[in-house]
Amino acid sequence: MIMALFFGSICALFLFAMPAFAQSMPENASAKSYGGGWECNIGYRLNDNACAAVTVPENAYKTNRTYGPGWECVHGFRKSDETTCVAVIVPDGGFLDPSGERWHCLRGFLKIDDICQEIVLPSNAYLADRSHGSAWACERGFRADGDECTAITVPLNAYLNTSRYGQPWICERGFFEQNGLCKAVVIPANAYFDDATYGNGWKCERGYAASDTSCDVIDIPANAHLNRSGNRWECNKNFRKSKDLCVLDN
Repeated sequence: MIMALFFGSICALFLFAMPAFAQSMPENASAKSYGGGWECNIGYRLNDNACAAVTVPENAYKTNRTYGPGWECVHGFRKSDETTCVAVIVPDGGFLDPSGERWHCLRGFLKIDDICQEIVLPSNAYLADRSHGSAWACERGFRADGDECTAITVPLNAYLNTSRYGQPWICERGFFEQNGLCKAVVIPANAYFDDATYGNGWKCERGYAASDTSCDVIDIPANAHLNRSGNRWECNKNFRKSKDLCVLDN
């Protein structure tokens, strides 16, 4: 008996709620496909518990979506205060972005505020496609000097440095830089040319040691041998150095 009364109460409550639900759904609305409640149909938006038709401003089109404002600006226009579409004004030297909502400057122009200013190239320069720094670079053989490109003076026995860093020229093999010139490397007897960026430009042969501008033969004492470099000596095993000699290490 109690179960019958409980079931009857539930049925009565459901029957009472159905008209209320039907009455609470406004015109141009539909029940949600999942969950409870309702939502406005495509082309309508909620406004004070009613579904009002979407007002599409000039230069816009309907999106036919249930979310968002229900409209988008046509290509070449952008939203302004969420109610209108204003034209994207592209300055001279610019072009419209593929999105249709922005603009960029053409190559050879620089964006400054709302204009595209033409880049003025100095003589012996070319446009540089860089995201930062100067918009132009100097041709090979020239370097930037303020707003100009000045010729690089390459001394005799030197060539232009292709790197953007360091000295603009490099001495040829067999020469070294000294006071802005390329001096020939003078290789003494018992030595060979060394193109390391440091040192005097030459190294002594094995068995010789450098002494200012010459290579002197190494006098190897008893119980000693040349080290790995070949330009010094060291004591044999079980011997130690003492006053330019190798004595037994007791």
